[in-house]
Amino acid sequence: MSTIEIRRMKEADRPGWLILWQQYNAFYEREVAGRTTERLWNTLVSGAGEPFGYIATKDGALVGFTHYFFLPSTSDWGPRCYMQDLFVGASVRGDGIGGALIQAVYDDADKNDVAQTYWLTASINATARKLYDHVASITPFVKYTR
Repeated sequence: MSTIEIRRMKEADRPGWLILWQQYNAFYEREVAGRTTERLWNTLVSGAGEPFGYIATKDGALVGFTHYFFLPSTSDWGPRCYMQDLFVGASVRGDGIGGALIQAVYDDADKNDVAQTYWLTASINATARKLYDHVASITPFVKYTR
């Protein structure tokens, strides 16, 4: 039986996280500057600020991650939780890892009296959307960007 663990990141996780981070960015066809990746990693592993994050391991191998922020709200007393990144390696998709990572974020959001947890995904991300349709509700909002 496989063992899945969801936990905070530590320095020794960097090589495995970096491989998954690069795969995630390749999926979304985006390039992230090295200094941005470095800042992200240092913040995640230090726990000194946002974003917060979790990693998933399966049988000791790093197989997924999530990064998220708490944001003040103009319409709710509690903050909102924005899960900016969620990624699970292709070889273990469908093993419950994505759902476990989302649940870890939900649990942290609940501890922080969050009014809403939300995220975005590409409309073409059919694999992830199958999971998302089971753990959250789709909204009618449209994203604009500059």
